[in-house]
Amino acid sequence: MSSFSKESFSLEFFPPRDQAGRERLVSTAKQLQIINPSYVSVTFGAGGSTREGTAETVRLFSRMGYEAAPHLSCIGADRDSICQILDAYRAEGVKRLVALRGDLPSGMGVVSSDLRHASDLVKLVREHSGDWFHIEVAAYPEMHPQAQGFEQDIEHFVQKVRAGADSAITQYFFNPDAYFSFVDSVRAKGVDIPIVPGIMPITNHTQLVRFSQMCGAEIPRWIRLRLAEFGDDRQSIRQFGTEVVTRLCQELIDNGAPGIHFYTLNNAEATLSIWENLSY
Repeated sequence: MSSFSKESFSLEFFPPRDQAGRERLVSTAKQLQIINPSYVSVTFGAGGSTREGTAETVRLFSRMGYEAAPHLSCIGADRDSICQILDAYRAEGVKRLVALRGDLPSGMGVVSSDLRHASDLVKLVREHSGDWFHIEVAAYPEMHPQAQGFEQDIEHFVQKVRAGADSAITQYFFNPDAYFSFVDSVRAKGVDIPIVPGIMPITNHTQLVRFSQMCGAEIPRWIRLRLAEFGDDRQSIRQFGTEVVTRLCQELIDNGAPGIHFYTLNNAEATLSIWENLSY
């Protein structure tokens, strides 16, 4: 019997840029409360561009009754600033973090800090805060776009776990075999933490292509061709996307995935449509 349950879902949001975005976010979060996620994560901009926005959004979700997990990036940050952030989150009762290397800000060619990798950040969190935080890290079933090879990428993931990560969220993907192969590879190296598939609803062809090019996620040829065929027919794209992603999630659940983490893009409709179709 699968151990999957309604508590196995989690959601990701990004900080709103203005008051209108904040109002949309609140509306979305209220609609998604029916999922009763185990937690929600809040993204973090490169170079600290949304650091305060992340913290404020975490406070917003906490007031709404969610357990909120801020993303924390080490690129462009020093140890003192990271420790100050950790202390501030701890003082507010935050118990979960998503620890990431982060993207290099534009024009930053050299990283002067010794916090060069996510494993360095995980180690610092453990050294400074002990076991206070549940630490999530990223996993890349189709390989990190900057990795030189799968073995190197697997080793980087193992290092994050050995540094003290509690669980992982994957980059989104559309090929379930990539996920199961990744899990098998890290299990063979002694990694036993939960590795939760990150899921991206399909709602906009152009946006999906742009995101996938940036993060290295593969859109299977048959999906690309169908999306191109729909053109500007958004209703057909959404219907097709719901069918495709629902099948993906169901296969993951049926074959032992420990959870599903939806990248909501601050929109409720697509995530709800998929969630409502699932059996577990």
